[in-house]
Amino acid sequence: MLSVQLNRPDKKNAINTGMYTALNTALVEAAQDFEIRVVVISGVGESFTAGNDIFDFANTEELPMDENAPGFQFIKSLHNFPKPLVAAVTGSAVGIGTTMLLHCDAAYASQSARFTMPFVTLGLVPEAGSSFLLPRLIGHLRASEILLTGRSFDAAEAAEMGLINKVVDAPFDEAMKVAEIIAEQPPTAVINTKALLKSSNHAAVEVVMNAEGELFRLALQSDEAQTAFMRFLSRKAK
Repeated sequence: MLSVQLNRPDKKNAINTGMYTALNTALVEAAQDFEIRVVVISGVGESFTAGNDIFDFANTEELPMDENAPGFQFIKSLHNFPKPLVAAVTGSAVGIGTTMLLHCDAAYASQSARFTMPFVTLGLVPEAGSSFLLPRLIGHLRASEILLTGRSFDAAEAAEMGLINKVVDAPFDEAMKVAEIIAEQPPTAVINTKALLKSSNHAAVEVVMNAEGELFRLALQSDEAQTAFMRFLSRKAK
């Protein structure tokens, strides 16, 4: 079993390019390591993650913009990861912090957890296949409302809609307990069962992810998005 922790608590675990590279490397290596049967993803401190570091988005001249960009590679690794992924969410789960849960096989959150996908608010579009996966999980109208308004929702609503398994006092402990149970199962049966569970949508999600990625890259360079980033950063500076 491998525990992967987002460890930038002074920035609420906002994910920068270096962290995406490390996350992707961890998943690629875990997929190839027979001894690792489950991966648990959590955040250090009071937040799961504040999402992508907006400073990266606001400096697109220094940000890799093609499909080999570390963020996009991490999303593809999440989608194609053959072994179970278990998430433990405490505090803020913004952007990728919420959409990555759509690729997890189990997820647990604390009462303090708040989920937000503010892509439209930032002049962007959904990513990680969320425009495909979210409406299939919670219905078109509800997904549209959440994605188009950028509103946040709490752990109870996340559990009710099926984004997480349940609300618990100690998400990391619960995630590790479930991961240990899964790790004790016959590994080939686990991998094959996960593949079967994802088989009906796997190819379709990849097509949507590629379309999202192209539109996301175009949006990043737009005046609309850059204005939204500057507005966000000026609010943080106050």
